[in-house]
Amino acid sequence: MASVELRDLTKRFGPVTVVDNVALRIDHGQLVCLLGPSGCGKTTTLRLIAGFLEPTSGEIHVGDRLVSSAARTLPPEQRKMSMIFQSYALWPHMTVAENITYGLRLRKMDRDTIGKKLKSILQTTKLEALAERYPGELSGGQQQRVALARALVVEPETLLLDEPLSNLDANLREEMRFEIRRLHDEYRYTTVYVTHDQSEAMTTADMIAVMNGGKIDQLGTPEDIYDRPQSEFVARFIGSSNVIKGVARDENHISFSGATLRVVGAKLAANQDAAVAIRQHDIQLSTSAPASADNTVKATVTRQVFLGANRDYVVETADGTTLRAVTSPQTAVPAGTEVWLTLPPERCRALIR
Repeated sequence: MASVELRDLTKRFGPVTVVDNVALRIDHGQLVCLLGPSGCGKTTTLRLIAGFLEPTSGEIHVGDRLVSSAARTLPPEQRKMSMIFQSYALWPHMTVAENITYGLRLRKMDRDTIGKKLKSILQTTKLEALAERYPGELSGGQQQRVALARALVVEPETLLLDEPLSNLDANLREEMRFEIRRLHDEYRYTTVYVTHDQSEAMTTADMIAVMNGGKIDQLGTPEDIYDRPQSEFVARFIGSSNVIKGVARDENHISFSGATLRVVGAKLAANQDAAVAIRQHDIQLSTSAPASADNTVKATVTRQVFLGANRDYVVETADGTTLRAVTSPQTAVPAGTEVWLTLPPERCRALIR
């Protein structure tokens, strides 16, 4: 296994910059997710790591080897990497066993070694009973396991996954998230996993790099990214936070819709424009004024939807700001009702704008 390091990596297609000066270190044995919306540069970054694309500038190092630069790019077959694509790319005319051992046969390993490695990986990926079937006879989840087995059996230094679960239904996606994490914990290959699905990233990753516009907007553990977003983009993309715009009174208070809110997170400067994130389920909604006016804002319900386990409200404050609040399902507050929103200060996170 080896670390992967991107140093000021940039990729342009004509006048368009797709990957913009990205710096990232992935320690060996670590699983890092590149997470972001379509067009953010995550798949291009993965293809640069794999060697399918040459960088415009910057470098990629694997361990102590320089594998990519603007002057020289090592071809994919010399990088000791395995890649799993969205389409799985299984050979339809080969059985499961033949697909899995294809890379071993290319390496001209002897029959006994291939047999031992095949038996071991079939057991690990729970494919023993399917070894003689063809891809067309398998479910989507089974095909995904075959693709994983084929990638792992050659013992790569680095494993690359390009949205590997996007073709599966919701239940299979959830199952395979945990399977990918289980296999990673067993083999501990350095892994780069591209996805637009935050649940996949939260389930599988040691670290998440949230990408936006070709740059890494924030890098951190799943807990860091979810609980401590640093930018408006990350706050909205991860967990769909409300973002409140106000004016700072001092380093940890803002004025918003006639109220003063105490906040945590980025330190503010008096009179600067400020953005504060709070998640929908952290807002407390009441039809009567609370005993304390601290971090309380008046609003009017504009929509209410029953979702079984909770109710989803859209409310509008006096300054026209629209917020969403998720509450328990017991009490329904109809549209047009005046309510009070309590925003716990420890859940109001000032963002770096």
